[in-house]
Amino acid sequence: MYTPAQLALRYIRYYCTASNGKGHGVHSPFVFELITRVLNDDRDFYMYQPIEALREELLTWTSEITIEDFGAGSRVKKSPVRKIAAIAASSLKPKKFGQLLFRLVNHLSPQTILELGTSLGITTSYLAAANSNARVITMEGSAAVADIAGANFRQLGLGNIELVTGNFDQTLAPTLAKLDRIDFAFLDGNHRYEPTIRYFNQVMGKAHANTLIILDDIHWSREMEQAWEEVKRDPRVSLTIDLFYIGLVFLRREHKEKEDFIVRF
Repeated sequence: MYTPAQLALRYIRYYCTASNGKGHGVHSPFVFELITRVLNDDRDFYMYQPIEALREELLTWTSEITIEDFGAGSRVKKSPVRKIAAIAASSLKPKKFGQLLFRLVNHLSPQTILELGTSLGITTSYLAAANSNARVITMEGSAAVADIAGANFRQLGLGNIELVTGNFDQTLAPTLAKLDRIDFAFLDGNHRYEPTIRYFNQVMGKAHANTLIILDDIHWSREMEQAWEEVKRDPRVSLTIDLFYIGLVFLRREHKEKEDFIVRF
């Protein structure tokens, strides 16, 4: 993984090369609408407050759990014994991105949503709350973490979430086999090149023209940047949007020419 200083330099490069985030100069109607109506939507949706209140509560939990980490690990903590507050501080997506995922689901209305990497369930809660009629399947490697996430879903009254626990290398294939299609996928379960590309290709087997696949932490390390570049080159991909911390991948066939956008967010 990159050091904080290396990551800061990459962010500066991203910020200087990205479009201004207002949609100016974007000729794709689909992308222009996505920027103006979703990325820049500053409304305070009804579920934002209870989810963020839960995040604040988790940041105060000093109890410890022993976790199994099948991914690239934590940037700040290597011990398998971790305080819940420390997991909340280091592993949860920031409010800005959780709420963006909420708005993307609200805008695109996917019916089947897959998430790799539940953590404590904050991002999952945003995905599920945005469309109570959607089926949200979220997968977490650590049973101890999954137990806390499940309790959080119950606390928020979210009944449309299915939680799958275990190593993705053993659980992803049978989970996908039960699904007819995937409309929306958030891949946040392993920050290494080979597993990221493998999981991406597995999910693509259930994707369709209107599927959105989101990769997390695309500039987190050299491996993740390599994976992001490979995804961008994939002939099945018609459109990508680099928001630095996450990357949006679209398969829409109306985009005859592949387009890759870098947008400030």
